[in-house]
Amino acid sequence: MAAVKPPEAVRAGRGPSAAALRSLRKHWQLYLIVVPPILFFLVFKYYPMLNAVLAFKDYNVTKGIWGSPWVGFRHFRLFFENPIFWTLIKNTVVLSGYLLLAGFPIPILLALMLNEVRAGRFKRFVQLVTFAPYFISTVVMVSIIMLFLAPRLGFANVALNYFGLESINFLGEPGMFRSIYVWSDIWQTAGYTAVIYLAALAGIDPTLYEAAKVDGASRWQKIFHVDLPGLLPTIVIVLILNVGNVMAIGFEKVYLLQNPLNLVNSEIISTYVYSIGLLNANYSFATAVGLFNSVINLILLVAVNSLAKKLANNSLW
Repeated sequence: MAAVKPPEAVRAGRGPSAAALRSLRKHWQLYLIVVPPILFFLVFKYYPMLNAVLAFKDYNVTKGIWGSPWVGFRHFRLFFENPIFWTLIKNTVVLSGYLLLAGFPIPILLALMLNEVRAGRFKRFVQLVTFAPYFISTVVMVSIIMLFLAPRLGFANVALNYFGLESINFLGEPGMFRSIYVWSDIWQTAGYTAVIYLAALAGIDPTLYEAAKVDGASRWQKIFHVDLPGLLPTIVIVLILNVGNVMAIGFEKVYLLQNPLNLVNSEIISTYVYSIGLLNANYSFATAVGLFNSVINLILLVAVNSLAKKLANNSLW
């Protein structure tokens, strides 16, 4: 049998590794730029994951994380058997679901409306007004909400009193907490998210609009048959990311809006982890609750990604 001759690159001693070294020498500046992000994720994202073993141990300060005794799934059982377990799950899922259902379509509608505006100055003004609240910090945003909804001197109650209605303690009513959180969040983030959809609309082939115009399509028909199909990949990706964070709803704003009167609806998993882990110093139990929360988020992310891949033929991976 005749021997198979190796490729020219192999015979000359130039394999994939040699090509990689040549690329490294030639483009070393580009590789150097990648080093800080890689180090950031290794140090602040991946290395701390090793300490998740604390959820399976009875933490002792003197022995440290790795020296503390192993207790297995005891902390998880304690959490599942805790009477507050289902309350935390319900509050977290309902608040996240409310935010997703109410907040997801609004940036899409805002982007579609802005895309139809032909007056450039008015369009830029609306974009500025809707985008600016995104830069307000969470603490300042909560302060604005509290001042606006203050029982005695808040603008909302002053307006109610002007029309002869009684004042309402908005933040003291458990039933109002979710709406206050969700609609203030929509006001703050809708303009920022709309920019993503506007960028996707800008990438649609102009010939599609010309063809629709030739066919006599109205503005509504252009939106339904050109804009929305062009937005669909972006919508799917944003939806996957939002659903993947259903259980990881923001801690800061919820915690700052909490008070003893609305705690029945405002206590979610992230605030419970903070109160148990840092305030009560029960680190192992808090780590177990946080790990459970992260695993549920991961399962949701993978499930929604797979579903989107089958239905819309578009996914994160």
